[in-house]
Amino acid sequence: MSTFTINFTNNSSSAGNFCVFNQKDDSFNSFPLAWRVESAAPKAKVAISWNTDLFFFWAKTGGLRPGMVFNAGGNAPTSLTADNEITVTRDNRDYRFVNQRTGYRQGTLVAIADSSVVPNNASIAIGMSGAATLAVQAQPNMQFQFVPRFEYWVTFGDLQQGQLLDPDGNTEAAKIDFPPGIYTMNVTLNPDFTWAITPGLD
Repeated sequence: MSTFTINFTNNSSSAGNFCVFNQKDDSFNSFPLAWRVESAAPKAKVAISWNTDLFFFWAKTGGLRPGMVFNAGGNAPTSLTADNEITVTRDNRDYRFVNQRTGYRQGTLVAIADSSVVPNNASIAIGMSGAATLAVQAQPNMQFQFVPRFEYWVTFGDLQQGQLLDPDGNTEAAKIDFPPGIYTMNVTLNPDFTWAITPGLD
């Protein structure tokens, strides 16, 4: 898998956290997560790198709401073509993944919450590079289909890794498009809190 990098420069007068995230999937009630987060003082430069290895995650979250943090209790590697279906089940007041298999829906990740799942008690997520990107509330006897979006957005603020973002917010975020053959982008937060985005040198 290729490694992607965003080189951030904070040219604003404020300290905060640079955050990379994926937008929500419009097909169901999902929450984007603060996926990659690095703190940056004024004039600081930080780099965030990742690969596109895919994962399933579960967490005991209670009811999902913006601002809370998704702390994964377990994960399972997956891909778009193999081991892309999995079941989450309750086990001694906790949860675990079982019955991971290759489904017929190539290009889609499928997570099934079985009848043991307690309503509004746990969440299921997908993610990349070892961290969750998109979470959904698990409900018993429900199936969730995720189509990963390899699209990257950046924002800046008081954020923690894994924090649920407002699915209808992030109006100040900027999309980062990697041109073909380019795996590094330079992103600068300007003094007026606008963004300057340029390709890196690969």
